[in-house]
Amino acid sequence: MQTPYNPSDIESKWQKQWSDSHLYLTEENTEKPKFYALSMFPYPSGKLHMGHVRNYVITDVIARCKRMQGHRVLHPMGWDAFGLPAENAAIDRGIPPAKWTFENIAQMRSQLQELGLSIDWSREVATCSPEYYKWTQWLFLQFLEAGLAYQREAGVNWDPIDQTVLANEQVDSEGYSWRSGAKVERKLLKQWFFKITDYAEQLLNDLQQLQGWPDRVKTMQENWIGKSVGAYLEFPIVGRDEKIAVFTTRPDTVYGVTYVVLAPEHPLTQIVTTPDRKEAVEAFIKEVSEESEIDRTADDKPKKGTMTGGKAVNPFTGEEIPILIANYVLYEYGTGAVMGVPAHDVRDFKFAKENDLPIKVVILPDDADNGDICLLEAYTEAGIMINSGGFNGMNSVKGKEAVIRLAENNDYGKKRIQYRLRDWLISRQRYWGCPIPVIHCEDCGIVPVPSQDLPVKLPENVEFSGRGASPLAKIEDWINVPCPKCGKPAKRETDTMDTFIDSSWYFFRYTDATNQDEAFNFARVNDWMAVDQYVGGIEHAILHLLYSRFFTKVVRDRGLVKVDEPFKRLLTQGMVQGLTYKNPETGKYVIAENVYSLEETNDKGKTETVYYERETNQKLSVFYEKMSKSKYNGVDPQVVLSKYGADTARMFILFKAPPEKDLEWQDADVEGQFRFLNRVWLLVNEFVENPNSAKNKTFDKAKLTKEEKDLRRAIHTAIKEISEDLNGDYQFNTAVSELMKLSNALRDTNIKNSSVFREGIETLILLLAPFAPHISEELWQLLGNNESVHLQTWLTLENEALIVDEITLVIQIMGKTRGTISVPASATKEELEIFAKESDIAKKHIGEKPIKKVIVVPNKLVNFVI
Repeated sequence: MQTPYNPSDIESKWQKQWSDSHLYLTEENTEKPKFYALSMFPYPSGKLHMGHVRNYVITDVIARCKRMQGHRVLHPMGWDAFGLPAENAAIDRGIPPAKWTFENIAQMRSQLQELGLSIDWSREVATCSPEYYKWTQWLFLQFLEAGLAYQREAGVNWDPIDQTVLANEQVDSEGYSWRSGAKVERKLLKQWFFKITDYAEQLLNDLQQLQGWPDRVKTMQENWIGKSVGAYLEFPIVGRDEKIAVFTTRPDTVYGVTYVVLAPEHPLTQIVTTPDRKEAVEAFIKEVSEESEIDRTADDKPKKGTMTGGKAVNPFTGEEIPILIANYVLYEYGTGAVMGVPAHDVRDFKFAKENDLPIKVVILPDDADNGDICLLEAYTEAGIMINSGGFNGMNSVKGKEAVIRLAENNDYGKKRIQYRLRDWLISRQRYWGCPIPVIHCEDCGIVPVPSQDLPVKLPENVEFSGRGASPLAKIEDWINVPCPKCGKPAKRETDTMDTFIDSSWYFFRYTDATNQDEAFNFARVNDWMAVDQYVGGIEHAILHLLYSRFFTKVVRDRGLVKVDEPFKRLLTQGMVQGLTYKNPETGKYVIAENVYSLEETNDKGKTETVYYERETNQKLSVFYEKMSKSKYNGVDPQVVLSKYGADTARMFILFKAPPEKDLEWQDADVEGQFRFLNRVWLLVNEFVENPNSAKNKTFDKAKLTKEEKDLRRAIHTAIKEISEDLNGDYQFNTAVSELMKLSNALRDTNIKNSSVFREGIETLILLLAPFAPHISEELWQLLGNNESVHLQTWLTLENEALIVDEITLVIQIMGKTRGTISVPASATKEELEIFAKESDIAKKHIGEKPIKKVIVVPNKLVNFVI
């Protein structure tokens, strides 16, 4: 009597056995080739979503396959556990962030284990644990010692009601605080930075090393770094010694500069403002301070400015030009000042028109008439220089270098390479983050906390109100400490670090996760690094990946690792999308339970399903969109696991779409994978219960029947195709299709007592093992094997099994197919004609009729014209 397939029983059983036997502990046998498989670690929100499931299952299949192919595999997991949500939970629920975080970790760890992931949990890390952030602090001190960490004043998002600094993610798209609802202001505060700009050129050039990265991601990083070659120019301020520095990629237009613009926050703003303009300038600065950075730089927002009363000199023309301040110039960008060339810059043209500023044309198209020029829009292309002194008539592309040479010869400026990339602001004025390990002493200045005193632990006697300064700034007994250098009273830094720092080095820690004496051992980290396959969402394509690359280069230069890049290959998996219902009139999303459907005839006379909202009877738009609570289109992984089991969920996730594409969730497709696993279960159980089944897979290849050869061809085709799908560009969906083909070939064959059939059954289970680990383990044991299926060696392809001995030849009479015959695959055209003529089909349909012509298509057909 066959036991029905019950995933809940077998999955919990095998998960316990794998855990008890430590099956997935990382093997340290350095004689084997290594493979480091890594998923981007999650924030412990407390609940897995389908995006998590897809990410971790993809990596798990890769890890399992590599183990079977003879690699020692590092496949770890941890938690990106610092950050704002835990602090919000402390405010909303009145519980410590640590308690909320570690409860969520325990819950999510349990959910991950239910997926049957082959993770080495002995290497688990949580970035909020002192055992981890001790080394985050130690690495910060490495940056400080290398001159790559510094403190300066910088513009921040300021909530005027809560009196606190907000991260960008706490400001909505309209520039309002997510918590208080106040219009966010810009304010200057002392902040900590990392000098990522020192590595801009390396980060750009080394993208060429990343052959295993999607071109899309590399392009995004290239654009973010934003290398520009141009000129650094200085405009003297009339009546003062200071000069206004600008950077431009169009030095060929410098003769068309009719004004310069300072950021309102620029230190020179106060210097150049004349007494009669002081009141207006201060009012404008206040107005701009209430605008978010998004508002100030958005293309569709108005470009506002005001005169300072000050003037500068265009050194190339000797003309005095006005100095303005404007909302679209930010002090943190470039030099904090721009030169206004309205005739040849779209933004400057618009700004000049709105503020009645002069427009001077200095570049014309090659075929333009050099007469009276009235521009209706800025001309931004290359052309011929005019109104440009000695450069008149010169092509503007060549003019760039010529103008730079003139600037260098006369001390007006110099050639410069500049990057869009800005230094990384790492300060956060909140509690639940890694404390910055420095002490401020009035006599000694910034003093690093000695290494032996790390970690600087977060205090526990904290009150969370959500208002005012960081909670750390209110704990006197934590702040006030003696200076490590001179012993005098001093104060701790109360800023904590950006959580991107925690995730910029965690992949190093996994290589030596329990080391209490070092962040990671030099030999171990260099044994495992770089990560061979990294898997995560496209949303991390810029910041996380860029910061991780930067960290890697810095720790390399500190002599801690040897690699230049952290991740050899990158797979950015697509989103999981759910069926979504939306009311087009109200713009509101509708929960599925409040939807009904009707079959209606459209304008073209075709019947279609139309969806309506129950409460209003209004017609709904129906489409697939990224799963989200707010859109009521999410699917709880726990519900799927309870109903179908982890193996079915894994198979659907892998089969539905290529890994880099978005996946549309459909219950019917999940059911389809569940039915497939049931068929495999039935197939193997029938084989085991068949008293005539072959006891081994030993056979004489020379004596195989045609049916046995055909089945072996199907078996080794599956080995070939799935092996290729699991190497290089992973194509799990087509690999699952090959598993289905092999299952069908085994089900349909008539040689179920043959040793070849046993080979097929074992092959199916071994190939299925990385995809559906629980059912594979159960069926492998059912065949009488004692050792885990996941410790078996990946199957070897026998190319000779793919050779076709016979082909099916179509016999046609006057172009009409009359039947088929089997003929040797090696038959020549002449032999095919003979086989066809001598066939019973030809004798029956031709008889004694004369054959006028014979058409032979090798390996396909013979057509007789009679």
